[in-house]
Amino acid sequence: MSPNQRSKHITEGIARSPNRAMYYALGYEKADFDKPMIGIANGHSTITPCNAGLQPLAEAAVAAVKAAGGNPQLFGTPTISDGMAMGTEGMKYSLISREVIADAIETCVQGQWMDGVLVIGGCDKNMPGGMMAIARTNVPAIYVYGGTIKPGRWKGQDLSIVSPFEAVGAFMAGRMSAEDFEGIERNACPGTGSCGGMYTANTMSSSFEALGMSLLSSSTMANPDAETVDSAAASARVLVEAVRRGIRPREIITRRSIENAVALIMATGGSTNAVLHYLAIAHSAEVEWSLDDFERMRRKVPVICDLRPSGRYMAVDLHRAGGIPQVLKILLAAGLIHGDCPTITGRTLGEELADVPEAPPAGQEVIRPIDRALYREGHLAVLRGNLATGGAVAKITGLKNPVITGPARVFDDEASAMDAILSDRIRPGDVLVLRYLGPRGGPGMPEMLAPTSAIIGRGLGESVALITDGRFSGGTWGMVVGHVTPEAHAGGTIALVAEGDRVTIDAHRQLLQLEVDEAEIERRRQAWRPPAPRYERGVLAKFARLARPASEGAVTD
Repeated sequence: MSPNQRSKHITEGIARSPNRAMYYALGYEKADFDKPMIGIANGHSTITPCNAGLQPLAEAAVAAVKAAGGNPQLFGTPTISDGMAMGTEGMKYSLISREVIADAIETCVQGQWMDGVLVIGGCDKNMPGGMMAIARTNVPAIYVYGGTIKPGRWKGQDLSIVSPFEAVGAFMAGRMSAEDFEGIERNACPGTGSCGGMYTANTMSSSFEALGMSLLSSSTMANPDAETVDSAAASARVLVEAVRRGIRPREIITRRSIENAVALIMATGGSTNAVLHYLAIAHSAEVEWSLDDFERMRRKVPVICDLRPSGRYMAVDLHRAGGIPQVLKILLAAGLIHGDCPTITGRTLGEELADVPEAPPAGQEVIRPIDRALYREGHLAVLRGNLATGGAVAKITGLKNPVITGPARVFDDEASAMDAILSDRIRPGDVLVLRYLGPRGGPGMPEMLAPTSAIIGRGLGESVALITDGRFSGGTWGMVVGHVTPEAHAGGTIALVAEGDRVTIDAHRQLLQLEVDEAEIERRRQAWRPPAPRYERGVLAKFARLARPASEGAVTD
């Protein structure tokens, strides 16, 4: 007997009538006990614009569940704003919040024996955290994305959240006026919704369409637009039907559907964080998936969308050009995704795409046909070498030449690296090494958007590289390599790099190499001692003790 069947049995049992008494206090009638209980995990909060517009979606879902014959049960989930936390101590809580969100949803769904769950989220970690919980609980489920933000505007140019980060470097370098600096800061985020390029939130939500766990077209809608509320209601109706039909997530989240999701990520030029998060989602669904699988997919799927951060267009432009369904149909016609994978609607992905044209609309450049791809292969390359024997992830789009050998500029924290960048102590050809920022060392793998954006803003994006055992924002581009494994805190070779050592990044050869004699590396290894934990108590200390390496998704279960 499943937990949900036990719930109904206990609820209906005379011996447990107090359970029913508590439901009566919530407004239940006797007939309601025969209806499916649908949890609605609501990520609404006023912490961030990504989540501040979610309440109307939750209310629409509640009404739609009731109209479809279910009993909605609303509960909250936390969020951390990556953009607001960036460059601060709070950034260490970002990845940790993914685990907290997953744990919170699992706890409520299983603790209350819900028959299904609709998860609503906005900011970056809402999506993987919600999907990890969906895979763990394996009750019928659907993901509802809160929607993208609309572009900001300043002097005729579209802005995103990355714009003010890059403006810092440009302003400090004397390449931008105070008027433009303030104008960009004040206008980059014009309202509610998640960061507007193909950054982490839009990457993950888009991939859920390909995975089969969200309705098609739902991931590129703008949060303020009415269609987003309509989509939430439609998602609720689909979920109630999935509960009645017994369609469970692990029937949908398989190795083949994850291949579809990763193909979509490659085609759209998505975030490096997707690597970390799909390792975690696969782990939660008990699906075999590794770094090598990402590299396998990269080699076969071209980048066909010209999207920020390295491209020109925003998520709203992608939506107008046909959205994720159009991208998926192009991939399906080219034999690059599996059309026979089931979706939460009960139809296959191919059936869902049946009415979508195989060619992208004329007169737009956001989505290109396969024969006019921006890049012949995907953009998320897995690098290995003596600096990353367990692997590292590089984002190689937008670069003229993704190869560099240069002197290491070594920093054990983000703040000292930022100081060096902004005070003109970084020169073309340098390779910045930011370490002790991994899952356990950070702890929490903080994102390095501030340093990478400062490098771009100072005009060094093509000539300066940065490697780290931490992460990058989905808004990052340039010569950057993250997720270096083993991390410095675990004694990885990145901990042994000395100032001035020659370091090679070669995306063509998938190489990340410290150009130092192996005997010298071994001498340094013998002299190295692990640092004391940065935190002894609380959630940061707990994560540092439990987190697996980045190459395993940095999961804690």
